[in-house]
Amino acid sequence: MLHVKNSIFSKPFLKTLFWKQNSHHRHGVLVHTLRVVYYILKRRRFKMVLAGLLHDIGKPFVAYQKEEDIALGEYSFTDHEEMSYLIIKDWKFVSNYTKKLVRYHYLIRDIKKHEIKDPKRSKEKSEIWDGLSQAMRHDLRVFLLCDDAAKGKNS
Repeated sequence: MLHVKNSIFSKPFLKTLFWKQNSHHRHGVLVHTLRVVYYILKRRRFKMVLAGLLHDIGKPFVAYQKEEDIALGEYSFTDHEEMSYLIIKDWKFVSNYTKKLVRYHYLIRDIKKHEIKDPKRSKEKSEIWDGLSQAMRHDLRVFLLCDDAAKGKNS
């Protein structure tokens, strides 16, 4: 079961929202999110804009530091996409399409990341992937490109 680790006034919440995530991201969650929307607009994928705004909404709530994160002042965000989905799942103004993009935006990376480390998790995530439509898989690939571009590691 996924649990909220941080309140909106906690140090991890505020630090990750505004300043620091980890070595994979140059910016905090807020700036990263705005950059994702920029890359979505640049690709003219207008139906993804709301997903871009909401995809990491759960990140500051689940931010935590593993032992190796502490020395670097970084954070980890295991299952942040599921927390993001849990926050928006009952919002009537958000389409099912957007909810799926938010919930599964990390799926491709999660499958690859856990092939060796946690084959059971990788298999479970692969089964979810296999159950998605071709169109959704395509859109998740495009969304991942926008998310990666927004990390700003090379800018």
